[in-house]
Amino acid sequence: MANPDLHRVPRHPHAWAVVLVLSQLAVAALWWRLGWPVGLPAMLATHAVFLWGVLVPDSGLFSPVLKRLPTSEPVVWLTIDDGPSEQTPAVLDLLDAHGAKATFFVVGERAQARPELLREIARRGHGIGNHSHSHPQAWFWALGPAAMRRQVADAQAAITAITGTAPHWFRAVVGMANPFVSAPLRTHGLARVAWSARGFDAVAADPDAVVTRIERGLSPGAIVLLHEGARHGRNLEVLALLLRRLDALGYRTVLPEAGAEAGQWLEKTREAEMETARFPGPPP
Repeated sequence: MANPDLHRVPRHPHAWAVVLVLSQLAVAALWWRLGWPVGLPAMLATHAVFLWGVLVPDSGLFSPVLKRLPTSEPVVWLTIDDGPSEQTPAVLDLLDAHGAKATFFVVGERAQARPELLREIARRGHGIGNHSHSHPQAWFWALGPAAMRRQVADAQAAITAITGTAPHWFRAVVGMANPFVSAPLRTHGLARVAWSARGFDAVAADPDAVVTRIERGLSPGAIVLLHEGARHGRNLEVLALLLRRLDALGYRTVLPEAGAEAGQWLEKTREAEMETARFPGPPP
Protein backbone atom coordinates (compact mmCIF):
# COMPACT_ATOMS: atom_id res chain seq x y z
CA MET A 1 0.00 0.00 0.00
CA ALA A 2 1.25 3.49 -0.81
CA ASN A 3 2.36 5.79 1.97
CA PRO A 4 -0.68 7.99 2.77
CA ASP A 5 1.52 10.99 3.52
CA LEU A 6 2.81 10.98 -0.06
CA HIS A 7 -0.04 9.32 -1.94
CA ARG A 8 -2.43 12.19 -2.73
CA VAL A 9 -5.35 11.22 -4.92
CA PRO A 10 -7.25 14.16 -6.47
CA ARG A 11 -10.03 15.11 -4.06
CA HIS A 12 -11.96 17.48 -6.31
CA PRO A 13 -11.30 16.31 -9.88
CA HIS A 14 -13.73 18.77 -11.46
CA ALA A 15 -12.70 21.88 -9.54
CA TRP A 16 -10.78 23.12 -12.58
CA ALA A 17 -14.05 23.47 -14.50
CA VAL A 18 -15.49 25.79 -11.86
CA VAL A 19 -12.32 27.89 -11.92
CA LEU A 20 -12.41 28.01 -15.73
CA VAL A 21 -16.03 29.19 -15.82
CA LEU A 22 -15.47 31.83 -13.14
CA SER A 23 -12.30 33.10 -14.83
CA GLN A 24 -14.05 33.48 -18.17
CA LEU A 25 -17.00 35.25 -16.55
CA ALA A 26 -14.50 37.68 -15.04
CA VAL A 27 -12.87 38.14 -18.45
CA ALA A 28 -16.27 38.81 -20.04
CA ALA A 29 -17.05 41.41 -17.37
CA LEU A 30 -13.73 43.15 -17.93
CA TRP A 31 -14.25 43.13 -21.69
CA TRP A 32 -17.76 44.55 -21.28
CA ARG A 33 -16.75 47.36 -18.93
CA LEU A 34 -13.24 48.24 -20.15
CA GLY A 35 -13.20 47.03 -23.74
CA TRP A 36 -10.85 44.77 -25.64
CA PRO A 37 -7.57 46.53 -24.60
CA VAL A 38 -8.14 45.04 -21.13
CA GLY A 39 -10.42 42.10 -21.93
CA LEU A 40 -8.22 40.51 -24.58
CA PRO A 41 -5.01 40.41 -22.46
CA ALA A 42 -7.07 39.07 -19.55
CA MET A 43 -8.46 36.27 -21.71
CA LEU A 44 -5.02 35.38 -23.06
CA ALA A 45 -3.57 35.39 -19.55
CA THR A 46 -6.21 32.98 -18.20
CA HIS A 47 -5.74 30.67 -21.16
CA ALA A 48 -1.97 30.78 -20.69
CA VAL A 49 -2.34 29.64 -17.07
CA PHE A 50 -4.35 26.61 -18.13
CA LEU A 51 -1.90 25.80 -20.92
CA TRP A 52 0.98 26.05 -18.44
CA GLY A 53 -0.85 23.60 -16.19
CA VAL A 54 -0.91 21.08 -19.04
CA LEU A 55 2.55 21.51 -20.53
CA VAL A 56 4.69 21.78 -17.37
CA PRO A 57 5.35 18.22 -16.09
CA ASP A 58 5.33 19.06 -12.38
CA SER A 59 2.38 21.44 -12.48
CA GLY A 60 -0.16 20.72 -9.77
CA LEU A 61 -2.86 22.93 -11.28
CA PHE A 62 -5.25 20.08 -12.12
CA SER A 63 -4.19 17.40 -9.64
CA PRO A 64 -1.71 16.94 -6.80
CA VAL A 65 1.68 15.80 -8.04
CA LEU A 66 4.60 14.35 -6.10
CA LYS A 67 7.85 16.01 -7.19
CA ARG A 68 10.27 14.76 -4.54
CA LEU A 69 10.30 12.82 -1.27
CA PRO A 70 10.22 14.95 1.90
CA THR A 71 13.40 13.83 3.64
CA SER A 72 16.87 14.97 4.56
CA GLU A 73 18.16 11.39 4.34
CA PRO A 74 20.52 10.55 1.42
CA VAL A 75 17.88 8.59 -0.48
CA VAL A 76 16.42 8.79 -3.98
CA TRP A 77 13.43 7.19 -5.70
CA LEU A 78 14.43 5.63 -9.02
CA THR A 79 11.59 5.55 -11.55
CA ILE A 80 11.90 3.79 -14.91
CA ASP A 81 9.36 4.57 -17.64
CA ASP A 82 8.11 2.97 -20.86
CA GLY A 83 8.57 -0.74 -20.22
CA PRO A 84 8.46 -3.59 -20.10
CA SER A 85 10.93 -4.07 -22.92
CA GLU A 86 13.67 -6.39 -24.12
CA GLN A 87 15.98 -4.54 -21.74
CA THR A 88 13.91 -5.26 -18.62
CA PRO A 89 15.78 -8.43 -17.52
CA ALA A 90 19.14 -6.66 -17.79
CA VAL A 91 17.73 -3.64 -15.94
CA LEU A 92 16.59 -5.92 -13.12
CA ASP A 93 20.00 -7.60 -12.96
CA LEU A 94 21.74 -4.22 -12.72
CA LEU A 95 19.46 -3.11 -9.92
CA ASP A 96 20.05 -6.38 -8.06
CA ALA A 97 23.80 -6.02 -8.44
CA HIS A 98 23.67 -2.70 -6.60
CA GLY A 99 20.98 -3.66 -4.08
CA ALA A 100 18.77 -0.97 -5.61
CA LYS A 101 15.00 -0.74 -5.91
CA ALA A 102 12.96 1.15 -8.50
CA THR A 103 9.40 1.75 -9.59
CA PHE A 104 8.67 0.75 -13.17
CA PHE A 105 6.01 2.95 -14.77
CA VAL A 106 4.79 0.55 -17.41
CA VAL A 107 2.60 0.82 -20.50
CA GLY A 108 -0.47 -1.41 -20.41
CA GLU A 109 -0.20 -2.79 -23.94
CA ARG A 110 3.50 -3.56 -23.48
CA ALA A 111 2.74 -5.31 -20.20
CA GLN A 112 0.14 -7.48 -21.92
CA ALA A 113 2.70 -8.39 -24.59
CA ARG A 114 5.34 -9.37 -21.97
CA PRO A 115 3.43 -10.42 -18.85
CA GLU A 116 6.28 -12.60 -17.60
CA LEU A 117 8.51 -9.51 -17.33
CA LEU A 118 5.92 -7.66 -15.29
CA ARG A 119 5.63 -10.58 -12.90
CA GLU A 120 9.43 -10.72 -12.64
CA ILE A 121 9.57 -7.01 -11.75
CA ALA A 122 7.13 -7.64 -8.92
CA ARG A 123 8.87 -10.86 -7.83
CA ARG A 124 12.15 -9.00 -7.37
CA GLY A 125 10.51 -6.49 -5.05
CA HIS A 126 10.22 -3.46 -7.30
CA GLY A 127 7.26 -1.14 -7.64
CA ILE A 128 4.96 -0.99 -10.65
CA GLY A 129 3.11 2.16 -11.72
CA ASN A 130 0.59 3.10 -14.41
CA HIS A 131 2.01 4.94 -17.42
CA SER A 132 -1.08 4.82 -19.71
CA HIS A 133 -2.27 1.94 -21.87
CA SER A 134 -0.86 2.76 -25.31
CA HIS A 135 1.59 5.61 -24.57
CA PRO A 136 0.19 8.19 -27.05
CA GLN A 137 3.27 10.37 -26.76
CA ALA A 138 2.29 13.03 -29.29
CA TRP A 139 -1.23 13.70 -28.08
CA PHE A 140 -1.67 12.42 -24.51
CA TRP A 141 -1.76 16.03 -23.29
CA ALA A 142 -4.71 16.74 -25.62
CA LEU A 143 -6.88 13.67 -24.93
CA GLY A 144 -10.55 14.23 -24.16
CA PRO A 145 -12.26 12.85 -21.06
CA ALA A 146 -13.36 9.51 -22.58
CA ALA A 147 -9.98 8.75 -24.17
CA MET A 148 -8.13 9.76 -21.00
CA ARG A 149 -10.37 7.54 -18.92
CA ARG A 150 -9.64 4.57 -21.20
CA GLN A 151 -5.88 5.17 -21.12
CA VAL A 152 -5.81 5.09 -17.31
CA ALA A 153 -8.44 2.39 -16.77
CA ASP A 154 -7.19 -0.06 -19.40
CA ALA A 155 -3.62 0.11 -18.13
CA GLN A 156 -4.81 -0.29 -14.54
CA ALA A 157 -6.85 -3.36 -15.49
CA ALA A 158 -4.01 -4.92 -17.50
CA ILE A 159 -1.40 -4.48 -14.76
CA THR A 160 -3.76 -5.71 -12.05
CA ALA A 161 -4.71 -8.80 -14.06
CA ILE A 162 -1.05 -9.74 -14.59
CA THR A 163 0.36 -9.02 -11.12
CA GLY A 164 -2.70 -9.37 -8.91
CA THR A 165 -2.01 -5.94 -7.43
CA ALA A 166 -3.42 -2.61 -8.56
CA PRO A 167 -0.86 0.20 -9.03
CA HIS A 168 -0.97 3.16 -6.65
CA TRP A 169 1.10 5.58 -8.74
CA PHE A 170 0.53 7.19 -12.13
CA ARG A 171 2.90 9.07 -14.40
CA ALA A 172 1.52 11.06 -17.31
CA VAL A 173 3.01 10.41 -20.74
CA VAL A 174 5.85 12.92 -21.21
CA GLY A 175 4.72 14.26 -17.83
CA MET A 176 1.96 16.37 -19.37
CA ALA A 177 -1.44 15.98 -17.72
CA ASN A 178 -4.50 17.89 -18.86
CA PRO A 179 -7.60 18.59 -16.70
CA PHE A 180 -9.28 15.32 -17.69
CA VAL A 181 -6.71 13.13 -15.93
CA SER A 182 -7.94 13.94 -12.41
CA ALA A 183 -11.26 12.08 -12.55
CA PRO A 184 -9.83 8.67 -13.60
CA LEU A 185 -7.01 9.06 -11.07
CA ARG A 186 -9.60 9.50 -8.33
CA THR A 187 -11.68 6.60 -9.63
CA HIS A 188 -8.70 4.22 -9.46
CA GLY A 189 -7.05 5.65 -6.33
CA LEU A 190 -3.97 6.78 -8.22
CA ALA A 191 -1.57 9.54 -7.23
CA ARG A 192 0.44 11.37 -9.86
CA VAL A 193 4.26 11.36 -9.80
CA ALA A 194 6.60 13.77 -11.57
CA TRP A 195 10.38 14.00 -11.00
CA SER A 196 13.13 16.29 -9.76
CA ALA A 197 16.17 14.82 -11.55
CA ARG A 198 16.31 13.82 -15.21
CA GLY A 199 18.94 13.36 -17.90
CA PHE A 200 16.74 13.09 -21.02
CA ASP A 201 17.89 9.50 -21.46
CA ALA A 202 14.89 8.73 -23.70
CA VAL A 203 16.50 10.80 -26.45
CA ALA A 204 20.12 11.50 -25.44
CA ALA A 205 22.58 8.73 -26.33
CA ASP A 206 25.64 9.85 -24.32
CA PRO A 207 25.57 8.12 -20.90
CA ASP A 208 28.11 10.49 -19.36
CA ALA A 209 26.14 13.57 -20.38
CA VAL A 210 22.87 12.02 -19.21
CA VAL A 211 24.21 11.09 -15.77
CA THR A 212 25.87 14.50 -15.40
CA ARG A 213 22.48 16.15 -15.96
CA ILE A 214 20.84 13.80 -13.45
CA GLU A 215 23.51 14.60 -10.86
CA ARG A 216 22.65 18.29 -11.10
CA GLY A 217 19.20 17.46 -9.77
CA LEU A 218 20.31 15.02 -7.09
CA SER A 219 19.56 15.88 -3.48
CA PRO A 220 17.95 14.00 -0.57
CA GLY A 221 14.53 12.79 -1.66
CA ALA A 222 15.08 13.31 -5.40
CA ILE A 223 12.79 11.43 -7.77
CA VAL A 224 14.96 10.31 -10.68
CA LEU A 225 13.41 9.85 -14.13
CA LEU A 226 14.87 7.06 -16.28
CA HIS A 227 13.66 5.09 -19.29
CA GLU A 228 14.12 1.69 -20.85
CA GLY A 229 13.89 0.58 -24.44
CA ALA A 230 14.87 3.88 -26.08
CA ARG A 231 15.76 3.74 -29.77
CA HIS A 232 19.39 4.68 -29.17
CA GLY A 233 19.79 1.48 -27.13
CA ARG A 234 22.01 2.92 -24.40
CA ASN A 235 19.65 3.00 -21.41
CA LEU A 236 21.49 0.12 -19.76
CA GLU A 237 24.77 2.03 -19.90
CA VAL A 238 23.06 5.05 -18.37
CA LEU A 239 21.60 2.98 -15.53
CA ALA A 240 24.90 1.21 -14.83
CA LEU A 241 26.78 4.49 -14.66
CA LEU A 242 24.11 6.16 -12.53
CA LEU A 243 24.05 3.30 -10.03
CA ARG A 244 27.83 3.53 -9.66
CA ARG A 245 27.59 7.28 -9.10
CA LEU A 246 24.82 6.88 -6.51
CA ASP A 247 26.98 4.37 -4.65
CA ALA A 248 29.95 6.70 -4.79
CA LEU A 249 27.89 9.66 -3.56
CA GLY A 250 26.38 7.67 -0.71
CA TYR A 251 22.78 7.62 -1.92
CA ARG A 252 20.40 4.74 -1.23
CA THR A 253 17.30 3.95 -3.25
CA VAL A 254 13.87 3.67 -1.63
CA LEU A 255 10.30 2.87 -2.60
CA PRO A 256 7.70 5.12 -0.95
CA GLU A 257 5.50 2.22 0.19
CA ALA A 258 4.00 2.17 3.66
CA GLY A 259 5.18 -0.67 5.83
CA ALA A 260 8.19 -1.48 3.67
CA GLU A 261 11.66 -1.24 5.10
CA ALA A 262 12.51 1.32 2.43
CA GLY A 263 9.71 3.57 3.66
CA GLN A 264 11.20 3.96 7.14
CA TRP A 265 13.15 7.03 6.01
CA LEU A 266 9.98 9.12 6.32
CA GLU A 267 9.49 8.31 10.00
CA LYS A 268 13.20 8.89 10.67
CA THR A 269 12.99 12.28 9.02
CA ARG A 270 9.96 13.25 11.09
CA GLU A 271 11.68 12.19 14.30
CA ALA A 272 14.77 14.18 13.40
CA GLU A 273 12.70 17.26 12.59
CA MET A 274 10.79 16.98 15.89
CA GLU A 275 14.03 16.58 17.79
CA THR A 276 15.47 19.66 16.09
CA ALA A 277 12.33 21.65 16.93
CA ARG A 278 12.52 20.59 20.61
CA PHE A 279 16.25 21.17 20.98
CA PRO A 280 17.39 23.75 18.45
CA GLY A 281 21.10 24.28 18.34
CA PRO A 282 22.83 27.42 19.57
CA PRO A 283 22.22 30.49 17.44
CA PRO A 284 24.87 31.07 14.76
